[in-house]
Amino acid sequence: MTVLRRAIDSAAAVLAEAGIDSARWDAEELAAHVAGAERGRLTLVESIDDEFLVRYHDIVAARSRRVPLQHLTGTAAFGPVLLHVGPGVFIPRPETEAILEWAVARRLDAAPVIVDLCTGSGALAVALARHRPTARVIAIDDSDAALDYARRNVEGTAVELVRADVTEQGLLPELDGRVDLVVANPPYVPDDVALDPEVAQYDPAHAVFGGPDGMTVISAVVDLAGRWLRPGGVFAVEHDDTTSSRTVELIECTGFFEDVRARQDLTGRPRFVTACRSARD
Repeated sequence: MTVLRRAIDSAAAVLAEAGIDSARWDAEELAAHVAGAERGRLTLVESIDDEFLVRYHDIVAARSRRVPLQHLTGTAAFGPVLLHVGPGVFIPRPETEAILEWAVARRLDAAPVIVDLCTGSGALAVALARHRPTARVIAIDDSDAALDYARRNVEGTAVELVRADVTEQGLLPELDGRVDLVVANPPYVPDDVALDPEVAQYDPAHAVFGGPDGMTVISAVVDLAGRWLRPGGVFAVEHDDTTSSRTVELIECTGFFEDVRARQDLTGRPRFVTACRSARD
């Protein structure tokens, strides 16, 4: 264990020097990945050999070049599920788990219809299907690469994947007035924002940037929610932390919603807005 501890200490120093805030965590996660163990059980690893040290050195070097941790391990944790991720799909963030917590706490019908817009890897859809096994869950995205990962992640669930562009006019009219819950983590970063290398170089731009003000896809998502939700149905959409008030205003101006609320993520930053579909059109 002393050799492993020293290797992790050295890796953490390398990653910290590369500007990675979570250097120690990443060093331990990568060690666990190479060892084929859980991070919390690293103390039970009895011995490591030269092959481990070579592989560990190489994977730490890749992380120091700011290759995302999740691309190196091939997985990302989200709520109660572990997702397959990699190049071509947006890596789900812990901030989005705030929407999951909110959605799980809603009172819905016994067999609700749930739609996850811009599903990416399927994070929200799969997690919600886990919490609500009697629900019909529909996950929508227009990226073939993202849907390849989503197909792997929805295996063993009843989640339905649909390839579609959420900005398309008149999308899926058969859902009009029949949906109980709509959630969305759309592209919402304004086009000119500078991002960390992990995002700028590895997350697909199509899943990150939402137009000059970050609101282009959010506007389309709000329109779909207004059309699809039944009266009393509920809605949550994630946004950039600079556009909370604009998202609230956009939803209120449709006239379709009531109880519009700005909400914070787990770090206390403005992160998503929720609303309830009113009975009036």
